[in-house]
Amino acid sequence: MSVEQSTGTGDSGGAGADGTIVDGESADGKSADSTGTDGSSADSKGADGKEKKKRPFWQELPILLVIALLLSLGIKTFFVQAFSIPSGSMEQTLAVGDRVLVDKFTPWFGAKPERGEVVVFRDPGGWLEGAPKRSDDGVTGAIQTALSAVGLMPSADEKDLIKRVIAVGGDTVECKKGSPLKVNGVVLDEPYLYPGSTPCDNDPVGTVVVPEDHLWVMGDHRNNSRDSRPHHNETGDGFVPVDNVVGRAFVVAWPISRWDTLPVPDTFDQKRLAAPSLPEAPSGPGAAALAAAVPLTLWRRRRRARRGAEAAPRS
Repeated sequence: MSVEQSTGTGDSGGAGADGTIVDGESADGKSADSTGTDGSSADSKGADGKEKKKRPFWQELPILLVIALLLSLGIKTFFVQAFSIPSGSMEQTLAVGDRVLVDKFTPWFGAKPERGEVVVFRDPGGWLEGAPKRSDDGVTGAIQTALSAVGLMPSADEKDLIKRVIAVGGDTVECKKGSPLKVNGVVLDEPYLYPGSTPCDNDPVGTVVVPEDHLWVMGDHRNNSRDSRPHHNETGDGFVPVDNVVGRAFVVAWPISRWDTLPVPDTFDQKRLAAPSLPEAPSGPGAAALAAAVPLTLWRRRRRARRGAEAAPRS
């Protein structure tokens, strides 16, 4: 749309005396518009006056892909990684084929696994012996290998396991046939167990104490899980070093129909579950009475000493 210019001599149509821009022209008659005679903007021209050419999309695409892959690799290494569930040992919390996202970020700040968390950990040694291995040498396998390297897909041959943390270093676990699972003498109500699964009947271990910086882990499908119990019975160990933990699984991301978070069950929030420690300092009325009694006792002792000194015969 064009704009009419005023032709009057006394209005804003003429050039100002101070050379300011008036009605699109400067006092020297040069156009204030930065557009050149060929319609190109001055901003798009280089120092030599030639117009800069924008790169075509197909030239920028490889750069964008490299940046995306580097970001994905960084996220996988330091923040979040996807893992695929290969077996039914964690049913019905996790089903075969589920994809879970694992938090790898908080352990960098010293966070340690806690009771009730679902964690992914590296094989402590011999846990995966005899486990079936998936092999796909075709195009699909090659694509999965490439994408898993940058965290876009779970690896088909990762040496990792996923279980629930039942006890941490210093805890005492009681896993006896015909009895509920106990930690530090406290009975665990386990609504997450697979229907029909028993707490310990198929693989009881009696009473064990978890070493410091180690974990006792168990699957939610107890009758179909090779966890700390069978490995303890076979080798007298069965504990997972805390350093082997990759991270905590916090959400089921795929398939969409099974999307869900993985919170810590309420049964692990019991205060009595904490491992025995040094006696706590008294609190409440008892603490107040003790605080008042100490200075009162000292004052009485000083008073008696003063009276004794006054009553003593002087020489």
